[in-house]
Amino acid sequence: MAWWLLAGAGIMEVAWALGLKHTDGFTRLWPSIFTIGAMAVSFWLLSLALRSLPIGTAYAVWTGIGALGTGLIGMAVLGEPATALRLAGLGLIVGGIVMLKLAG
Repeated sequence: MAWWLLAGAGIMEVAWALGLKHTDGFTRLWPSIFTIGAMAVSFWLLSLALRSLPIGTAYAVWTGIGALGTGLIGMAVLGEPATALRLAGLGLIVGGIVMLKLAG
């Protein structure tokens, strides 16, 4: 169950990171409300996952999911460049997440 909570926290991290781009420095009301709400949910789910997962593992996986998801959506939806080096870097993040999951 903790890993599912952590996955949800990571997905919400992607949501708030993408929302942050649309807040215009927190000057736009609805994108700002969405972003702050997604941040709160992300932190809450992470805190629940930390009841049974080690902090080092959980934090690394949480940030990895956020970096991976944000990077992929940035390339697929926002037109950011999908260079071989960027894709290789995201692949390394996936490898790290898998290794941390396997380690417990």
